[in-house]
Amino acid sequence: MAPTKKRNVSSVKTAEKSAKKAKVDLSKTVERILESRKHANDVFDILESLQAEQEKEVISAVAACSELFCALLERKELFLGKLPGEEDALSGGYSAEDKYRIFMRHRYTSCVEILLEHLSHEQYDIKESAMCCLMKFAAGEGRHPLEDLDWSEHYTFPRELIQAVVDNLLSKATDNSLLISRFQEFLEMEDVRYYVMSSIRDNVGKVMDKNKGAVVPVYQNNVFTLMSSISVPNQESELINFMVKQEAKHEDWKAAKLHEHKRVFERMWLGFLKYKLPNSMYKKVLVILHDSILPYMSKPTLMIDFLTAAYEIGGAISLLALNGLFVLIHQHNLDYPDFYKKLYNLLEPSVFHVKYRARFFHLANVFLSSSHLPVYLVAAFAKRLARLALTAPPTALLIVLPFIYNLIRRHPSCRVLIHKPSAEDEPFEDPYLMDEEDPTQCRALESSLWEIKSLQKHYHPDVAKAALLINTPLSEQEDDISETLEVTTYELMEKDLKQPEIKSVPLEFETATRLLKGGGDVLGQHFCLA
Repeated sequence: MAPTKKRNVSSVKTAEKSAKKAKVDLSKTVERILESRKHANDVFDILESLQAEQEKEVISAVAACSELFCALLERKELFLGKLPGEEDALSGGYSAEDKYRIFMRHRYTSCVEILLEHLSHEQYDIKESAMCCLMKFAAGEGRHPLEDLDWSEHYTFPRELIQAVVDNLLSKATDNSLLISRFQEFLEMEDVRYYVMSSIRDNVGKVMDKNKGAVVPVYQNNVFTLMSSISVPNQESELINFMVKQEAKHEDWKAAKLHEHKRVFERMWLGFLKYKLPNSMYKKVLVILHDSILPYMSKPTLMIDFLTAAYEIGGAISLLALNGLFVLIHQHNLDYPDFYKKLYNLLEPSVFHVKYRARFFHLANVFLSSSHLPVYLVAAFAKRLARLALTAPPTALLIVLPFIYNLIRRHPSCRVLIHKPSAEDEPFEDPYLMDEEDPTQCRALESSLWEIKSLQKHYHPDVAKAALLINTPLSEQEDDISETLEVTTYELMEKDLKQPEIKSVPLEFETATRLLKGGGDVLGQHFCLA
């Protein structure tokens, strides 16, 4: 085994030496090409190394390409305008200067194509170096454009190159989350961010239409990762960091206008969310919706279709969708009359056993916090929660009972549910319709909260104690349910099993000193007084 190990070590050393030698050779090759045009054909050696199998050799070739072609862009030694074929350049009436520029432009195009392929390479370091090199080329093309772009709209920005980079980042087969996080630093530049958003929208439309709207999990995850890393400035004065500074009419450039950024941002998200998403992604989008998406949209109410579709999925996603609708209703004046009906229908026995229970009751408390809600609606929620409480675990009951009390405190008219006059001996038939989906038709106000009376005999003392509060007038101050939202069954049992601390017995403040001394006198005085 020893000789084999020695041979492996020597092979590694040989590979490192060859990589170093290749790096030195490529640096000298770049120097020769830039010094004299007679060495122009040496560019093929660099492109060959760019497609090598050794990782270090490829990374060295990427650095060499970056140095060479950035210099050629600066010198304006690449052909400008529509690029003719190499055979046409040889047969056509081009000068020696133009032929050299056409030749180098073709090599530059080949280099870009190889680098774009490397964005899907197995080795992350190669992907990262290729991406950084392409962005350097984009900056170079921005300062020294190779194409005649539409001056009125895109000015001198290399939109096609950015589109190609985005298309390769949004892979359908490989999770590029790590590479996209590295790309995020380029999104801090206003013009790059603007054209990346536009490129994402174009790419999503093509890919999803090609797949006929079917779910493409890896691709959609890459798209979401890239889009969620984009944030739009709040004020136009913050648009100061540009990769390409326009020499003339910079103020008229779309990439320099905040409202254009918001318009493209909105179209990007709406274009992505109109297609069916993986269920796990709905939750990711809804979590960041009110902080990272809605504030930067020109018309946030356009999200209503997505939120309605998300509600139909059920579970935690439905709750988060209602949270988004609540934000639109209160902050953007959305008219959505079915909101409380949808919230009412989420109240099922399973809500006490899911992991998002705490979040559900926190948001439900926010949704029902207004004192302007109609009495019948509040009564419907209180009655439904009371009915569900009959089969709820103790941890849930310690949330539900204070929740119901708070509803009654906010709406005194609901006290009729507590003080329902009836003869005790009469058989009672509850008119409340538990299966009714519409809170306006459930007849809650005709019923009473007899369920809470039943819970006063609950086996758990804390629950029974909480249920007894309904026998006394409720205080005006609301109960803070935040302390009980996260309480688990384990914590409740630990609290019950924990031995109470033995408190010290209260004694006389002043120690008795003459109780047994002169006892006869004391007793004699006592009998005399008697």
